[in-house]
Amino acid sequence: MLRILFVDDEPFILQGLSVLIDWEKEGFEIAGTAANGLEAIRFLKNNEVDLILADIRMPAMSGLELLEKLRTEGISDAYFIILSGYSDFEYARKALQYGCMDYILKPVRKTELIAALDKVKAESSLTLRKKEEEALQEKAYFARNLIAIICGKYDQMNLEYVTAKMRTDGGIRYIDIEIDDRNEEGSEYEPPKTEEEKRKLQRLLYQSCLDFLGEDGWHCIFDVSSNERDYDIGLIYCDYMAQEAGMNEQDYLDSFLGSIQEAIKHPVVMFVGNRVEHISGLSESYRTANIARSFQNFHVDGMNQCISWYEEQERTEGRSLLFKASLDDLARAVEQNDKERIPGLVDHLYDEINQNAMDAKLVSLNIDYLLFQLVHLAQAQDPNVNQEEILEFISGSAFDSGTMRGSRMHLKRFAEEYADYLSQIRGKTIRGGVLGEVEQYIREHYSENLTLKELGQNYYINSAYLGQLFRKTYGVSFKDYLNNYRIEMAASFLLHTDMKNYEIMEKVGYHDLDYFINKFIAAKGCTPARFRKKCRE
Repeated sequence: MLRILFVDDEPFILQGLSVLIDWEKEGFEIAGTAANGLEAIRFLKNNEVDLILADIRMPAMSGLELLEKLRTEGISDAYFIILSGYSDFEYARKALQYGCMDYILKPVRKTELIAALDKVKAESSLTLRKKEEEALQEKAYFARNLIAIICGKYDQMNLEYVTAKMRTDGGIRYIDIEIDDRNEEGSEYEPPKTEEEKRKLQRLLYQSCLDFLGEDGWHCIFDVSSNERDYDIGLIYCDYMAQEAGMNEQDYLDSFLGSIQEAIKHPVVMFVGNRVEHISGLSESYRTANIARSFQNFHVDGMNQCISWYEEQERTEGRSLLFKASLDDLARAVEQNDKERIPGLVDHLYDEINQNAMDAKLVSLNIDYLLFQLVHLAQAQDPNVNQEEILEFISGSAFDSGTMRGSRMHLKRFAEEYADYLSQIRGKTIRGGVLGEVEQYIREHYSENLTLKELGQNYYINSAYLGQLFRKTYGVSFKDYLNNYRIEMAASFLLHTDMKNYEIMEKVGYHDLDYFINKFIAAKGCTPARFRKKCRE
């Protein structure tokens, strides 16, 4: 509903305008009235309106003087329509000079007024769409700069742009926020199953985070991870947030978590990275948040927390509580792909744990030590494999079954799959041929719901390792490679057809128009509509 201000020194004119048409039906709300330009200015200093309907001749300040003052002093950029009993062209010329939308002669006819209002509504809609496009572009550009810092691939320009948009007072943590889809026994919540359901819930989660943060909404970023299985929200937490809320860090995050869970009516989990002193060190906090996320898959029921913290320095203090010999034996069996010994070594480890009646926290400590060993084994096999890629394997492909986290069966299955993973890292002869076939398959089926898991099954290769081969060969993740190809095909359809955005979106494999437009802006620097117009011009 657009707000309108009437300005006229004749009360019966003001009354007549208010009943001349059904303003609500036409999409307008009468915000107020004023007897002259001075009264109008006083009103506008405390009230916002979208349209001003003013008489041209009034005492104290005329309609033309009001229009000139509003524009030259920047008091209001509301649309302006002049009402006048004079048809002198000079009046109209001056009105148009200051951006007057229309010039209507008295007595005002209903049809003429409605036509002028339709013009205002059309212009207002166009301006709103432009602002939304600009906001989308600005948000996408900001996200690119912030993700560069999160990934540790940034320069001074990235830092300056990001710090100009968001406060970074005090210490900083990266916090990964996700829907908790672990489907715990006895839970009343049904985890999302399809990609569309996950994306919809992710958008609700993102909006609830923005609502909680308010003016600090720039600290929240949509879709940080390059893993297509992840539907994450990134939060750049700064010390001042808890301080200004009068809380400590734990209480603030508990409050944050409770608020967003209540908003989306679904369990949410947070993975908290190490605290760093400056935003330039954000990639370290991001790395440790990923480790907290990966380790959480192994935590037994007693450690089933909604906020998972990871502090590397604190964890080293308990090394004397490790069953180091058993853990090292299991790591060697995994490295040697000795699947005959792996089940027995896992059983031996759990027997030791049970005999010592260790609590859930100490069980997690032992599992964490094993994971560190396995991460180092993968890096020793291939120095080009980065830690994040290994953690993606740990957090993803090993946990597709319904086995209980922390159980013997779970650890046995993971250890055997990780042994295969290490074996494939060693055997790189598959790289060229398989990737060529996969690339061709993507070109033929890019509009379908392609996943690394399905491609791995089709071409008999571990999906996590296939993802690493993509990154090494093409310089981007599988998800980004597929997105880039889809966007290029979308650009081709924009150039060579008259298809609508939503038709092109479905044609190239997307199911959410906002997501498609955001991806297009990130790749091409403008919206699909602007891209089509610019190229055709």
